[in-house]
Amino acid sequence: MLFNSLQFLVFFIVVTTLYYLIPHKYRWFLLLIASCIFYMAFVPVYILILFATIVIDYLAGIYIEEAQQPKRKMYLAASLVANIGILAVFKYYNFFTANINDVLTAAGFTIHQVPYLNIILPIGLSFHTFQAMSYTIEVYRGNQKPERHFGIYALYVMFYPQLVAGPIERPQNLLHQFKEEHALKYENLLFGLRLMLWGLFKKVVIADRLAIYANAVFDKPEQYHTLQLALGVLCFTIQIYCDFSGYSDMAIGSARTMGFKLMTNFNRPYFSKNIQEFWAKWHISLSTWFRDYLYISLGGNRVVKWKVYRNVAIVFVISGFWHGANWTYIAWGCIHAFFITAYMLAKDNYPKVIEIIFKGYLGWLATFVIVALAWVFFRADNIHDAWYILRRMVTLDDSIRIFKQVKNFGIYSWGIVVIMISYMLLLEYVQPPDLSSLQKKYIPDVAFFTITLFFILMFGVFQQASFIYFQF
Repeated sequence: MLFNSLQFLVFFIVVTTLYYLIPHKYRWFLLLIASCIFYMAFVPVYILILFATIVIDYLAGIYIEEAQQPKRKMYLAASLVANIGILAVFKYYNFFTANINDVLTAAGFTIHQVPYLNIILPIGLSFHTFQAMSYTIEVYRGNQKPERHFGIYALYVMFYPQLVAGPIERPQNLLHQFKEEHALKYENLLFGLRLMLWGLFKKVVIADRLAIYANAVFDKPEQYHTLQLALGVLCFTIQIYCDFSGYSDMAIGSARTMGFKLMTNFNRPYFSKNIQEFWAKWHISLSTWFRDYLYISLGGNRVVKWKVYRNVAIVFVISGFWHGANWTYIAWGCIHAFFITAYMLAKDNYPKVIEIIFKGYLGWLATFVIVALAWVFFRADNIHDAWYILRRMVTLDDSIRIFKQVKNFGIYSWGIVVIMISYMLLLEYVQPPDLSSLQKKYIPDVAFFTITLFFILMFGVFQQASFIYFQF
């Protein structure tokens, strides 16, 4: 069920209304059933996989608390192996199989090939797997008591606003909220609806419109030339931000209408003045997950300097692989690993030089260019296409033909894009990421709702396009 669909609008209104109408003691059950319906709207049978991991992690949490070492570690390991194993089979098995078969073919073994699995990746598998893993790890570390109420724990994993693409919550933040009674409050409804509308605007007005040109360029890059390719990269750079942050806004907003507070997932990342700052503001729930559960486990910054750089590099390479079973994602992770470790190394040894370079508009421009060029590997179908796009972008060959391609996209559409992006940047530059001060400063809520809703109805692309991060 897509947030940008009429089906979800009806679903949201019904669930939120019922939530406030029924007694508090039954609300967890309503949300659990609603979350099951929400997830089953995609591929119904895959809810069985989700249920299996919920049972395993629920029992693991209880056993971890009750056991002594080394059994505590054994139960944690069993939980992690089960979660990572399911993720590996569905997301990475065919990737490894393809690469093994390529090696066997190159070595002359054309008969003994590893068989492929004819399976579809369950939607949002990486997200709810990481959320489930954070629960057992926190119980093991003693930071979270195991949840004895099976339904509440199942709801923690399946809570529909953030089930498919995050934010990836920690048990300390979310579990207790399901037990608290949330009264109907005007400020929660206002905050939630405002953020939902803003997320829908970014998705259907900007992201889905830019996708028309970006998809055309990345699907057949050989048909485009220097500036056309650069424009396609720029379109995707803005598209992926509006698409993913738009989803996060709608997730946080839909949860808040019922009184639940989810963590902020984006904090104006494209205004960052260095690559380290960018990653402190982009997909915050995933970045902090890797920091807390991988980076710190590797030693974090409590080790000698070269190991700190190594730990950071490992995190970003694995983060790239987390995003998808393709060498393009690994390359994307390696690119960010290189630039962020290079930045840290230079900052540690030449702090004054770095302060001069990554300051003001120069720092912003350098960071934006690095991020945009890295997105080429993230979006390209394969490494060959990514290199082709980057090579052609610096050749300046037949660039005058950009005007023909721009015209084919439609002057009207480009005009809409420019105006809508300007509107988005204006609000996000002067507002906190959750627009929480909107009724206190700048423009009143009535104006915001009126203008934004008008733009959605007039310029929205209502093709129910899936969100980019649903594939992860």
